[in-house]
Amino acid sequence: YGMPTVITNCSNNYGPYHFPEKLIPLMCINMLLGKQLPVYGDGQNVRDWLYVIDHCRALDVVINKGKPGETYNIGGNNEVKNIDLVKTLCGLMDEMATELPAKPCEKLIAFVKDRPGHDRRYAIDATKIKTELGWEPSVTVEEGLRQTVEWYLTHRDWWEPLLSEEYQSYYRQVYSA
Repeated sequence: YGMPTVITNCSNNYGPYHFPEKLIPLMCINMLLGKQLPVYGDGQNVRDWLYVIDHCRALDVVINKGKPGETYNIGGNNEVKNIDLVKTLCGLMDEMATELPAKPCEKLIAFVKDRPGHDRRYAIDATKIKTELGWEPSVTVEEGLRQTVEWYLTHRDWWEPLLSEEYQSYYRQVYSA
């Protein structure tokens, strides 16, 4: 239709306001509640992590500098095994939280059955956006995880209502097929 469009594909985002069903917020919240930290399979699955602010900056660059009709991959250059990510979060939570129901948090890790066909590795090649548009992530996974843990520690009033049965019922009603 002659519209000047671009497409972006990104790796796993994380950061503030991330809903609790995803890995990083689920782990943070479960640690704060003293609940099990479920890790799929053997925990060796690899994911690339992109801090949400870096993703926003990349989208801005693509909107302003990207060529219509092109596709740009946005990656964090932060490939980490799930078990290593969870252990890093445990260490940060042990360090940063004043009160935890269970310490050290690593004792809450529980390996659970992996889902069928679960990809061993999610990878993304972000060379094009770097070479053509000059964008690359500025937040390391270490910095981003620290900021994320701090956010979950200081925003319980935001995430706690999302765990209520009332909210879960609403969510099922609105988003069920």
